[in-house]
Amino acid sequence: MTDNAPTTTPGAELVIRRPDDWHVHLRDGAVLDAVAPFTSAHFGRAIIMPNLVPPVVMAADAAGYRARILAAVPAGHDFTPLMTLYLTEATDPDDVAAAARDGLVTAVKLYPAGATTNSASGVRDVRAVDAVLERMAAIGLPLLIHGEATDPEIDIFDREAVFIDRVLIPLRQRHPGLRVVLEHVTTVDAVDYVRSVEAGLAATITVHHLVINRNAVFRGGLRPHYFCLPVAKRERHRLALRAAATSGDPRFFLGTDTAPHPVTAKESACGCAGIFTAPVALACLAHVFEAEGALDRFEGFASRHGPAFYGLPVNDARTRLVRDAAPYTPPAPVLARDDAIAVFDPEFPLHWRVADTQPT
Repeated sequence: MTDNAPTTTPGAELVIRRPDDWHVHLRDGAVLDAVAPFTSAHFGRAIIMPNLVPPVVMAADAAGYRARILAAVPAGHDFTPLMTLYLTEATDPDDVAAAARDGLVTAVKLYPAGATTNSASGVRDVRAVDAVLERMAAIGLPLLIHGEATDPEIDIFDREAVFIDRVLIPLRQRHPGLRVVLEHVTTVDAVDYVRSVEAGLAATITVHHLVINRNAVFRGGLRPHYFCLPVAKRERHRLALRAAATSGDPRFFLGTDTAPHPVTAKESACGCAGIFTAPVALACLAHVFEAEGALDRFEGFASRHGPAFYGLPVNDARTRLVRDAAPYTPPAPVLARDDAIAVFDPEFPLHWRVADTQPT
């Protein structure tokens, strides 16, 4: 992996509408209290993933979780958690519709069973949830999809492409009015498919998938802090993601998929998948856009495309990023009671930082 040489000078500033994060794991309990301030410091809104244990399945679950999130946000942070429901084969369409009507949830999340962390309660047969999807299409509630096929015979590096062919295309044919976000895309296949669809489909792209390819997991040994799901792919896929993110195409927008796990859970015989990027997400993203000569399209990806897809206004506040001459060290591991959570190290010097956020 290589990045282009920086194109801006030290002291350069970038002022954008305050960004949103359209895919966040905040967990619960002590971990929630430890990590929520990093997201609320830099983002006006965030789509909150519902894969707790037990998962956020009912409207009442979402209401309780939202209250716990708001209690973990520091005073002075202007932050709105956008809640989601965890789709199961027992999900009641009426409960989903009521939660949407009451403004409690912004979307519903589909995890194929066994695809990622805490997905055991996910969907095994997508046709079994067609009644829910039909109701969602009727009321305009988006479906967020972890797009990986989980059949054991499928190579882990092919799971996204197979899912698109076997599951997503037929699903969208059955429910043409359903608005879908294919989350944390990782392949040329996903980028090309999203670009082939005229309306109703968008994709989030993470910071870490813009920075690392699959070599990062194995360079010099097994490096568990770069293990995530979906796994990072070949370099040609990373470059396709960077091209999509920096293209200005409104179908692609930021969803960091920041996913904290204790170091002890990452560095174990069966390490957890997930990368905690929230403290450095915007700094890394600015580096990527600078390297691609696309700082003029940074605001679109981070601040405008997501609200447009969800039918929400852009944030009124402005965020100012500055580029310092000297790099700064990524934050130390974040403490959550007796556990430490490692912060993503992009393995390049971080010169960009968030200087401040100002209301209009």
